[in-house]
Amino acid sequence: MPEPQWRNPVRARLEAGDPVLALTVTTNNLEVAALGASLGFDFLWVEMEHSPITLETLRNMVLATRGLPACVFARVPVVELWTAKRVLDQGVSGVIFPFTSTPELAQRAAQACKYPPRGLRGCGPGLAQSTWPEPECYHDSADRNVIVIAVIEEARAVERIDEIAATPGIDVLFIGTADLSFSLGLRGRQDEHLLNEAIDKIAAAARRHGKYLGRPARNADQVAQYREQGFQVLQCMTELGFMTAGVKSLLEPVGIRPLAQEKRALY
Repeated sequence: MPEPQWRNPVRARLEAGDPVLALTVTTNNLEVAALGASLGFDFLWVEMEHSPITLETLRNMVLATRGLPACVFARVPVVELWTAKRVLDQGVSGVIFPFTSTPELAQRAAQACKYPPRGLRGCGPGLAQSTWPEPECYHDSADRNVIVIAVIEEARAVERIDEIAATPGIDVLFIGTADLSFSLGLRGRQDEHLLNEAIDKIAAAARRHGKYLGRPARNADQVAQYREQGFQVLQCMTELGFMTAGVKSLLEPVGIRPLAQEKRALY
């Protein structure tokens, strides 16, 4: 069996110290995925925790973006072996695990993305092989290239962040700033000392244990600010968010605004 030669371009950029930007995809639309994968983003963050995107849609997105610059990552709903296995077997090159709040969950996430003896991933990659750059050595290539992102978004995760960050096989600590704010009792507010203190603690643990750091970034100013702070993995707005921003930039200067809520039908 040949040795793997392909390098996940997202991993290559991270190793070079460069930032990677993701377009968040929430709609069941292959045109959106294909266009998004060609706009300059490094990967598509296919949202399967907070959107109705199904496994079948994910596979079609992998097919629709084959050969395009951006990779396809999937955020699964929960940290389980089977949730990771199902998206990996559709051909994604990164898995995003929400609420990775204990060292045990971090270990489960890492093991779910590697074949034995390094992990516990089950073997059945027929579909993934057909769209992978190195189908003839898929198992070794996937073990080397799949990126594992652990989302830190609970106060209890911050309490054990050094243990989580020390987990072998976790590549990125991504701070889910909204849920972390709620978990800290802040109801989503972002400009709070308690939240910033938690973010600093997570960032310090990531640096100590050689993990890449990530967080959401809504605009160019935030991208620049967070890059300066050492964040390399930046989740940008959803396709609907970009559509809304684009429409506002056209319509608001000519005095057109969305219909007021009280004027809308109730059904």
